[in-house]
Amino acid sequence: MNAVETEDLRKSFGPVTAVDGVSLSIPEGGIFGFLGPNGAGKTTTIRMMTGVLIPDSGSARIFGNDVHSDPLAAKLKMGVIPENGTVYSDLTAEENILITGKFYGMDKELREKRAGEILEWLGLTERRNDLVRMFSKGMRQRISIACAIVHSPPLLILDEPTTGLDVYSRRLVIDTIRRMNSEGSTILLTTHNIEEANMLCSDIGIINKGRIVATGSPEKLKKTFDTSRYVEVSFNKTVAESYFAATGITRAEQWGDKWRIYSDDPDLAVKHVASMAEREHLSIISIATSNPTLEEAFVKLTEEA
Repeated sequence: MNAVETEDLRKSFGPVTAVDGVSLSIPEGGIFGFLGPNGAGKTTTIRMMTGVLIPDSGSARIFGNDVHSDPLAAKLKMGVIPENGTVYSDLTAEENILITGKFYGMDKELREKRAGEILEWLGLTERRNDLVRMFSKGMRQRISIACAIVHSPPLLILDEPTTGLDVYSRRLVIDTIRRMNSEGSTILLTTHNIEEANMLCSDIGIINKGRIVATGSPEKLKKTFDTSRYVEVSFNKTVAESYFAATGITRAEQWGDKWRIYSDDPDLAVKHVASMAEREHLSIISIATSNPTLEEAFVKLTEEA
């Protein structure tokens, strides 16, 4: 079963179309990264998925439960951390977690046990009795996550969970995301951090101008949309750009004491460089082939869409 399914979700605000026919199928058990530029429609889509916002048309289902016709069943299966978090500032860290667990119908003993576990995961055990209004942004975000996972939700939705966090808080949040996924929760997260998405996510969807422009694993996206492969090489002598003219070489650029040889087939470029060096009596000091990056794929997709 898919954890999340959306079909032709649409939402406009006056003359502005924020989401324009978004259809997604997010498999159970993975970590799905939802990427896009600012204003692309990520948060609006998430708000429709979670029932906060009613779509103009289309549908969203969580483990088969329609978010709008069966909202209680859908919401019991998810934990949600909105972009700016959501905590009670005048309660302690532990009280925030306990009251959230009560909302989900957890008994007192289970709530207390779970709160203790989560506070330890998130490095907040010693601050459990402190009021949240005294906390830094990073600590408040950790409490938001603690509240969202207290009931061990099958689906955890996080909107920009690490934005603006210090290094320590970011690491704890990422570790908790991985822990929840390893314990069976499907994760859906939005992020502007492409490196973070590449590191965490099993699948990715890219949205631009309200429309899905690509879905797939990070490796699939990198390979499919790679347009800037190059071989970087340096020699023991100065060489001219004309040395690199050959079939399959699109261009050559000098970068300091190195040359970047661009080609649709880097293996072919390596062979050409080797034969050229032999012909011109050059010694190769260093040579390396670039790897495609998710950032390159993201930029290409969002520029073209």
